[in-house]
Amino acid sequence: MIRWKVPLFKILVEKEDINNISKVIKRGMHWAEGPEINEFENKLAKYLGVEHCITMNSGTSALHAIMLSQNIKKNDEILVPSFTFISTVNSALMVDAKPKFVDIETDTYGMDPKKLEKIISKNSKIIMPIHYSGLPCQIEKIRTIAKKHKKILIEDSAESIGAKVNGKKVGTFGDASIFSFAGNKVLTTGEGGAITTNSSTLAKKLKLIRSHGRKIGNYFLSTNKPEYTQIGYNWRMSSITAAIGISQLEKIEKIISLRRKNANSLSSYFKKIPEIVIPPEPKNSKHVYQLYSILVPNSTQRNKLQKFLESKGIMSKVFFYPVHETTYYKKMQKHSSLKNTEDVSKRILSLPLYPTMTKQDLNLIKDSISEYFE
Repeated sequence: MIRWKVPLFKILVEKEDINNISKVIKRGMHWAEGPEINEFENKLAKYLGVEHCITMNSGTSALHAIMLSQNIKKNDEILVPSFTFISTVNSALMVDAKPKFVDIETDTYGMDPKKLEKIISKNSKIIMPIHYSGLPCQIEKIRTIAKKHKKILIEDSAESIGAKVNGKKVGTFGDASIFSFAGNKVLTTGEGGAITTNSSTLAKKLKLIRSHGRKIGNYFLSTNKPEYTQIGYNWRMSSITAAIGISQLEKIEKIISLRRKNANSLSSYFKKIPEIVIPPEPKNSKHVYQLYSILVPNSTQRNKLQKFLESKGIMSKVFFYPVHETTYYKKMQKHSSLKNTEDVSKRILSLPLYPTMTKQDLNLIKDSISEYFE
């Protein structure tokens, strides 16, 4: 294993995080379905400005659950980008639906509304854009298209909690949204996820899905006979995980501010290097920089730069390789032109970006990349 001088991400850990975990452990009970679950859900819903938040044990579970909740029929189309983490697309197959790829635009690296309008059909059931790297996609335009065609809009906000469009947070534009709290996310609990919605009916359905289809309060405290009303899974978040979420959420604006400060420091330097395209941030959007992703001229240059940074002890990674080019999806179906997806994915490289970066960390990245392009 490489010992990185500057890893891709680090978590901001403070005394409150340790204290919250310690309280749960020391009480010797309620490590599952403890009071932290409701507290985290309520605080998260309030932060985002939605009616309901249902925590899950991962963002992938959240995607699967939201698909199960939508009464999807075999071969219904789920419109998704290929430029995403694979679970976004896999969630369609988990319910026997058909993922249909929509190309991205290059202003946000999100789903292209113009391409969406052309590809949407009577078989399209759900439109599911992602907010790439902490930057909102053109969600307002996508929402307009969804309403026009009477399609369900699900936001994959896994990477972008706290990001805004015209002052409105992502995860509040669609019929529902999913979030991930994996170890490299803006708000992290190690593993974890959530679904948000303003629909009470949907929230009730999701709570059944995440806990065996069981219609009961706290299973571990109740002595009543459980009533199972539908098929469900064990996708519950643990109390310990929720406790971390509570303390991380309390400082989320601090985390975002530090991320933006470090990203701006890198961008101010890199915009002087002609071979680099810095991360975009349209005027009406607020980027939270879950990733700091640059573009270079071509894949050869990108791969050489990545190797060079590795020699300097700087971690970098490609987010994302297109889903439609993976071994599994190549066998599945033909798709429309994904020119921007393929071009961006060949040129993109994510550099280290996290709240606790030092001036020394930032300077090492700047100096190393400057040296490479000399």
